[in-house]
Amino acid sequence: MDRRRIIIFLAVAFGFTWSIDAVIWLTGGLADSPELVAGLTLALPLLTVSMFGPAIAVFVTRWVTKEGWANHRARFNGPVWPWVAMLFGPSVLAVVGTIGYFLVFPDQFDASMPILAEQLAEAEEMTGEAVPIPAALLGIIQIAAAFTIAPLINAIPAFGEEFGWRGYLQWKLRPLGWTKMLLATNVIWSVWHWPVIAMGHNYGFDYPGAPWTGFLAMTVFTLAVGAILGWSAERTGSALPAALGHGAINATAAIGLLFLATGAEPSSLLGPAAVGLLGGVGLTVVGVWLMFREPAGFEAEAEPVVVGEGS
Repeated sequence: MDRRRIIIFLAVAFGFTWSIDAVIWLTGGLADSPELVAGLTLALPLLTVSMFGPAIAVFVTRWVTKEGWANHRARFNGPVWPWVAMLFGPSVLAVVGTIGYFLVFPDQFDASMPILAEQLAEAEEMTGEAVPIPAALLGIIQIAAAFTIAPLINAIPAFGEEFGWRGYLQWKLRPLGWTKMLLATNVIWSVWHWPVIAMGHNYGFDYPGAPWTGFLAMTVFTLAVGAILGWSAERTGSALPAALGHGAINATAAIGLLFLATGAEPSSLLGPAAVGLLGGVGLTVVGVWLMFREPAGFEAEAEPVVVGEGS
């Protein structure tokens, strides 16, 4: 196993992202981040930049160790169907989890999407003018965008993570074997998120055992999702489908929140968002299945490193 390159990669990926996380914390955290313009706090652009830590780590590691770029994983190659699967599959699985959550907690479901109605009412109060679109239509538009355009847009910042995790680290950990490779990669991916989880990202603060149970729930989520994204990287030899799948999950993970009844008090550890243990059940089932189903042709061997060669 290429321990030197793995250590350099992890040091840069964690060092870059956690440094930005520290800035977020020192400037008020996620909850009290200073507002740059109306509706945009400092934390949002900082979080977006922090996503590129793993990608930057790939560039630094290859440069420092003179690894070259002959085996980079940012190519449009492989069969088409894994790409299509990453565009739509994670979104469908996120919705499956949302449906499962509301089947367990039906009293929390409201098909009228009250949160959008409240937002429209607030907009009308601020502007003094009626908003010319009903909440239901706005919800349909948002959901349609989440399944079509949003994954493509979200894939851009998601590439900052996937080029590192699925495009580099996963391949360095191949000597562990398929299942252990996925376990190691995605536990690391979870730990990388822990500072922002402690600041309320994904789960807030109002849940039992915070933030430790949030760390645990995030690890379950990354293990499941990482297995799905890792499978796409293995099938295509590229991190780009994983970035697309990551973008799709980010686009649809919170759809369940649109249908929360007024006054509902869900546990963020459970759902209805896909990062919850119940809201993410669709992703978890498929992720666990893929984690223990080694792809045909997989070889638990480190790929050869051609120093200084690019393509």
